Amino acid sequence: MQTILNDDRLLSRSEVHSYFGLTQRFLEVSAVRGDGPPMVKIGRSVRYRVGDLRAWIESCRVDTASGVAAQ
Repeated sequence: MQTILNDDRLLSRSEVHSYFGLTQRFLEVSAVRGDGPPMVKIGRSVRYRVGDLRAWIESCRVDTASGVAAQ
């Protein structure tokens, strides 16, 4: 059974890994570099909005025929 995620749901880094396959290490490093998905900081806690993750992943899509990122 597949879980349907609401775009407003906030996920922890381990949940992002479970649902989207992005490693916790990638999320940590990309947060420092500023080139990863948008995140929400609540105190010391870091969360990712499902809708932001989906939009960010789509923005990383590359057209394999041309090698150019999709716009």
